[in-house]
This record gives sequence, structure tokens and C-alpha cells, in this order.
Amino acid sequence: MRIACWQASTHPSDVAGALARLRARAGEAAAAGARLLVTPEMSLSGYNIGSRAVRELAEPEDGPMCGEVARIAAETGIAIVHGWPELAGERVHNSVRLVGADGTHLATYRKTHLFGDIDRSSFSAGGTGVVQAVLDGLTVGLVICYDVEFPELVRAHALRGTELLVVPTALMTPWHFVAETVVPARAFESQLFVAYTNWTGREHDLEYCGLTRVVGPDGRVAAIDAGTRDGLLVSEVDVSLIAEARAGTTYLADRRPELY
Repeated sequence: MRIACWQASTHPSDVAGALARLRARAGEAAAAGARLLVTPEMSLSGYNIGSRAVRELAEPEDGPMCGEVARIAAETGIAIVHGWPELAGERVHNSVRLVGADGTHLATYRKTHLFGDIDRSSFSAGGTGVVQAVLDGLTVGLVICYDVEFPELVRAHALRGTELLVVPTALMTPWHFVAETVVPARAFESQLFVAYTNWTGREHDLEYCGLTRVVGPDGRVAAIDAGTRDGLLVSEVDVSLIAEARAGTTYLADRRPELY
């Protein structure tokens, strides 16, 4: 499968603008032959916008924001992963949703590992670890940003059959090593593809470091990372490489969970 990651510049709290830019990028990604477009963490609202703005912008899964993304997917013929503040009863979750190329809802994941005050002041943690969907025969798993820094969660995805782990993120300076070192390690030790998709630019007091990348199951960056530019990173996901990696380095077969 060919996928596209959109490393987007920040426009905090501008939902209408985010949807307009998403429609344009989805069209570009589809024209490049991609079957899936991945966007950053909280891509429809912005991430570092403050708890009041998060609460004001929060919508349920059947709200206007998600409805418009479904229309964009159907119009452009490409599956889309997008993030938004999900209102669920009295709680707000940092959520990511996968819709198919026909606009059909395929999966929603709520961030389970909250990062510091910036998350804890705005969101409630999700309670489901492994969320997956099958897209064009490929098993896609969803996590968000800080989640990927927990090897247990990524390994759980590998054991449940995830082939492509999609990671919308909001990685800021000075944590470049997460993209450069931790993410390739996660891909290598659990032997799956990771699509790590970040913001770029400044959002209030945060400076995002870009470095969007797709990493293969051998730990190698499968496409040149996006640096700090706003744009699409297009990459191929070849599932045969997963079998090769697992045959060459037998981490999953050699596990001894009875010791853990």
C-alpha cells in the first residue's frame, strides 16, 4: 500500500481552515496514488490550544467535524486518519479516527497515555489499548504521540497482528530523539511499519520539530523524513518485509512472557 503522511503547519483552533487544508492535501495524496492519508495529533483543532478551547471545540464522533472528514474521504477516494477533541458525555478525549475511502468509519482510538499537564488538564485517558482496522487487506493500528514511547503497547499491537502502526503526534523541541531513535527502535523490536506524523512550526509556546517519517520493520526509515517543511511524505508499505524481518531476527518467537 502507498500511504501519505501530512506534516502540517500549525493554525491553532482554526477548524474550518484545517478542513479546507485537509481537503486539498487529501486530493494531492490521492493523485500521488496513496490509499491512506495520515495527519498529526489533534489535526482538526490544533494540539496546544488550552483546556478552555479544547472544551469549546470538542464534538462527539457523530458531530460536524467527523462528518466533514468522512465527506472529504469519499470525495477524494482516500482513507484518512484525523485527530480531534472527542466529547463523550462529560469527558473529552484526545482521539484519532480512521475513515475509509468511501467515508465509512473504521476505527476510533482514545489516547491512553496522557503527556504531562498539557494532556491531563484537557483530556481523560482512553481505556482501550489495541485498536485496529483492516484497510485494503492491511491491518492498521492506531496510537497517539506519547503512546508509542511505551514498548508494551507497540508490542501488544504486533502480537495482535498490526502491520502498520499509525502514530499522529505533536512532538516538540527538544525531543527530536523520539522521532530519530525511539520510533525506529519501536518498529525494529516489534517488527512492523510505523507512520509517525508530526506538526511543524510554533503553536503558542511549543515549537514542533517535524521529522515525520515512515519506518520499516527493520528499523530503517522507509522514506526520507519530512524535515521541518509543511507537505506530504509518500511511502510504500510492503508487508512482505515484515515476514523477512521476523525471520531474520526472531524477537516475537523468542519471547518468554512467563518471565515478565
